[in-house]
Amino acid sequence: MPPVQAPPSQQLPAVQKLRVRFAKRGRLRFTSHRDFQRAFERAVRRAELPVAFSHGFSPHPKISYAGAAPTGAASEAEYLEISLTHERDADEVRAALDEALPPGLDVLEVVVAGPGSLAERLEASEWRIALPGVDPEVAGAAVEAFLAREEILVERMTKRGVRSFDCRAAVLRLTVASEPGPVETCAILQVVLRHGTPAVRPDDVLAGALEVATLPVTGPALLTRLAQGPLTTDTGTVEDPLARDRDANQATATGQADPHQTHTAEGDAAAPSVP
Repeated sequence: MPPVQAPPSQQLPAVQKLRVRFAKRGRLRFTSHRDFQRAFERAVRRAELPVAFSHGFSPHPKISYAGAAPTGAASEAEYLEISLTHERDADEVRAALDEALPPGLDVLEVVVAGPGSLAERLEASEWRIALPGVDPEVAGAAVEAFLAREEILVERMTKRGVRSFDCRAAVLRLTVASEPGPVETCAILQVVLRHGTPAVRPDDVLAGALEVATLPVTGPALLTRLAQGPLTTDTGTVEDPLARDRDANQATATGQADPHQTHTAEGDAAAPSVP
């Protein structure tokens, strides 16, 4: 078994990049992005994965995170990439990481990265907003009022102070779902948001709805990201960002891959794999 972390003078190049989909569930939705980073790096060490490190005075593991959900929101579609110095089976990596992470931070899928950038595929997100105490008919009227507006300005506290921005333009689809809520009286909103700058979050959409209509919210809204990935604009559908990687892996397995599109970890020289 190769060392998980080699001294800086003996660092090996990255030869494999894996893309990981994970979930934040239950009380673990309150885990901040920085807390998750620390937890995941500990899980990598416990799983004894041969993670690649950057060069320089202060090497750090080559793990990149894309499109992290805000603290307090649950998610079924969080993504990251990790570079390894030796090839590993993706399913075995998924099982090892999932076992090493606490329940509620659940690794759902690991695939070998194909060509292209993962971050560029994350064009939009689909969210579920549960509003305890709100009647679905009342929520439906608020949705109609929201969609009728061309611009809705909301404010959010940022590192640079209070910022005002339009939350309407990013909303591609907003509906009241028919599914049951966590309590007897509960409206469920489903919204598809285009990613952009500034990033519009589901709580911004809720704030915008409260600007144009009265919603008797009696408890905190429960936010859950259902999907994150490429956007089909005409239908407002969020696609699976790992589908291309599965297709590339399948093509490689069947010998149909284009030799000019074989993917290795970016910026690193090739090195022999270890079984």
